[in-house]
Amino acid sequence: MSVERTRAIVLRRTNYGEADRILRMITPLGQRTAIAKGVRREKSKLAGGIELFGISDIVVTSGRGEMGILTSARLVQFYRHILEDYDRLQFGYEAVNVVAKASADLDEPEWYGVLSEVFMALDLATIPLQLIQAWFYIHYAELVGYELNLELDVGGQPLDAEKTYMYDQAERGLRVAEQGDIDAHHIKFLRILASKPIQTIMQIGGTAAVLPNCWVVARQQAAID
Repeated sequence: MSVERTRAIVLRRTNYGEADRILRMITPLGQRTAIAKGVRREKSKLAGGIELFGISDIVVTSGRGEMGILTSARLVQFYRHILEDYDRLQFGYEAVNVVAKASADLDEPEWYGVLSEVFMALDLATIPLQLIQAWFYIHYAELVGYELNLELDVGGQPLDAEKTYMYDQAERGLRVAEQGDIDAHHIKFLRILASKPIQTIMQIGGTAAVLPNCWVVARQQAAID
């Protein structure tokens, strides 16, 4: 019998039988599925450790097939402020659903880092929601294999600080356009979004003016249904 201890974010909780739940979780080791036996009973010691919008320290022992058995769960961090704002809560659910779907096909450990970063930012009302969304879309696109090229345009030419660009949805990249709404300032900020954590980005001044257009580019690049 193998035993695995790791941090985890709950993606799905599905009631099973009279008192159990099947959990889908994302961890620094990849996606995991486990059954939490008796967790719906009033005095279950597991119940408080598997909250949505939280980070938990879990222990899973091997079970039958790919599903493990959750034997311990302790809530390390609960981002309760997400629940206090409707728009931030809705995006929290969207991010969880998107990661759940994507990680089922591409089981990458990086999904845990992306989702934990989003939760942290959503919990802080001082961080604009649009910034969190743009950051998530950029990193989602990268993980699913559609990283936005911020060095070359769709024609293979280096991006020029003296030119303006438009986003080409068919080519999933930037195309030179005289009346384009993406300039050197937007490209610089998109590079920052792709390479820096959200709290670091918050310390950079002058981003409010370029954020809306960068959000549109990031959303289009992610192409989330």
